[in-house]
Amino acid sequence: MAESPVFKRVLLKLSGEAFAGPRGFGIDDDAIAGIAREVRDVHALGVQIGIIVGGGNIFRGRTSVARGLDRVTADQMGMLATVINGLALQSALEKIEVRTRLMTAIGIHALAEPFIRRRAMRHLEKGRAVVFAGGTGNPYFSTDTAAALRAMEIGAEVILKATKVDGIYDADPKQVATAKMFDRISYLDVMNKSLEVMDGTAISLCRDHNLPIRVFNLTRSGNIKRVVLGEKVGSLVSA
Repeated sequence: MAESPVFKRVLLKLSGEAFAGPRGFGIDDDAIAGIAREVRDVHALGVQIGIIVGGGNIFRGRTSVARGLDRVTADQMGMLATVINGLALQSALEKIEVRTRLMTAIGIHALAEPFIRRRAMRHLEKGRAVVFAGGTGNPYFSTDTAAALRAMEIGAEVILKATKVDGIYDADPKQVATAKMFDRISYLDVMNKSLEVMDGTAISLCRDHNLPIRVFNLTRSGNIKRVVLGEKVGSLVSA
């Protein structure tokens, strides 16, 4: 029996850490190849997939701002870091024959297409994976907010937020052995409990537009596909 996905179009949010592998910084070829294979498996189901990438494996703006770097400059440097990750992911996907387009919110015409909503939609409709880089193109907004924005712009049915833990917990599971994982939690509870799922702006956008967020462990092979097939993996943030 053919596997049947429960979503037609999804937005996958990848942090910069996902690109770093066990080293915790820079770009790890094996880590990116693994992500590409996971995306290919979802793409092969006929699911239209947009991917937004962070850049924390290359540059962390918060640390530099704390040391005196101008916030706007730091955010611009962070946006450029996401473009580097986007190029790496595009290359890894195309090596395994997944047609891919890289689109950025900041103009780098020699490397990537500018983000134009209708063009992004057309790429998805033609069966191409679309990687979004450059955040929102504006300082003071995180890639979490960019993920919520792009998901709504392309009409994604869900945000798939890839992490290094199994879901959303009431405490850090790496530090608190008795931390409880939520199977399902509301947008308001995420904000009221100050849970580090996505930043407040992103959660508010998702709540206002009733866009669900599925938080799951990327390091468990096959999890993206399991989520797309409707398995109860990780934690769901919804109304």
